[in-house]
Formats: sequence, structure tokens, C-alpha cells
Amino acid sequence: MPGKIKEPQTLNPKVLLWADVCHNDMKEIDNTKSIPELERILCRVLGVDIPEPRRGVLLELYVHTVLFCRKNNYNREQTSALLSIVKRMHLANTETPINNMDHCFAYCSDLLLCHSVRRPPFSICLFSSEEVTGILKHLLNTYFRHYSQYKYIFTPQVRLDLSFTYSGMPDEDSVTEDVVSAANGERKKEKETETAEGEQPIEAVEPLPELAKTDPSPKSDLRTIIQQEIRKEIMHMKGQLEQRLKESTDELNSVLTSLETSFHGKK
Repeated sequence: MPGKIKEPQTLNPKVLLWADVCHNDMKEIDNTKSIPELERILCRVLGVDIPEPRRGVLLELYVHTVLFCRKNNYNREQTSALLSIVKRMHLANTETPINNMDHCFAYCSDLLLCHSVRRPPFSICLFSSEEVTGILKHLLNTYFRHYSQYKYIFTPQVRLDLSFTYSGMPDEDSVTEDVVSAANGERKKEKETETAEGEQPIEAVEPLPELAKTDPSPKSDLRTIIQQEIRKEIMHMKGQLEQRLKESTDELNSVLTSLETSFHGKK
């Protein structure tokens, strides 16, 4: 889609207890053992109204979050808050196609901080420091490990659209229209001459000569040269893009490694 690339926004963390999943919803989630039924409930509760395959990928993320909470015996308040934290973290990632892993991880950490320190109304003590450590480790090994895949699936592709304008050159459409008008004028003149001499008007008009055989456009030679140069430039840009993709992948792996190192260093 045309338009400017959206830049990452400044996000302010806040308490998310019962923000998306209310107490009655959590009762229904706790009583559900079937994965398909759990997906149906999460789809309704968290408003997952997107087409496949994104719908399936997002529901899998939420289902694994619920299973993680069950494995660690989290209560309903903790599960509700963590689902909302994961939802906000994913929205922060997919709001822009630009690499913002550091931004997302910092926002996720701030959200967890809002739910691990008692300082009402700005934060509540919902998770202990050990639970926060376990959540960050889980998110690093799952979501952030596949950060680039989520970015690829849920953000629009960035395309380069090139257009050229040449000053002093007549427009090709106007040149074609002039040629057609001139040909029609000649035929009209011939028809009037024949009618004036007493002959019957010609009902069937022969088709115009094919313009494709003799292209009158002054852009013809210039177009050929530009197409050749563009092909060369596209091949050059393709090589640069492949190199940039490799560098971007290496950069993401480096950032992920540094985040893991920083995370383990704070434990």
C-alpha cells in the first residue's frame, strides 16, 4: 500500500489487570481443556479478527501463554495480566516494519515492572521477581527468538516505486493522440472531396495504419536506453538487498544475544 513507513511510537506502560480478559472470561478459560475450544475463547476475548495464516499464528501465541501460566500455577489475575502484556508487546512489534526489537523488549520489561512493584495507582505487585525472571526467559526463548518471523507475517512489505519525468519531452499519450487526429483529419478530407464530385460517401472506413510498426514517439530510443540501465541497476540493488538482509539477520541475532546476556546478568 502506498504511504510513509510508520515510525515506532513512544509507548507508556500501565497496569493491564482485567484490561482484555475479565474475571468471567478467566473462569471460562480455566475450565477449558481442549485446545480448539481454548482458541475459540481467546479469539473472541482478545479480538483476533484477522485472516489466516496470521490468525492461527496469533492464536498459537496466546494459547502458549495460557499453557505457560498453567504450568507455573499462575492465578487468574496473573494470567489475565500476562495475556494483555503479550498482546501489547506484539502490537508494539507489528506497528512498524522497521526493526524495533530493543524498543519492544524495553516496553515488555516496563509492563512487567508495572505488575511487580506495589506503587498504586502506577503499578501493582502481581508478579514476584522470580516470576518476572521466568516470564522474561519464556518470552526470550519463544517470541523474541522468532521476532523477525512475526515481523514478516504481520507487517506490510516495503516496496520501492520508481517513476521518471523528463522536462522538455512531449507526453507520449499526447503524441499518439495527435497522430490519430491527423489521420482522421486526412480521411475526413478525402471523404468530403469524393462527395463533392458526386460520388456516394464511403460507408466502411478502412482501419488506421498500425502505429506499433512505426513508433512516432520521441521517447522511443530514450525508453530503450533507460530500460537497459534500469535492469542493470535492479540487479545491483538486488545484490545490495541480499547483503543487507544478511547483515540485518546477523544484527538481530546479535541484539538477541545481548538481550539474553543482559537478562542473565541481572538475575
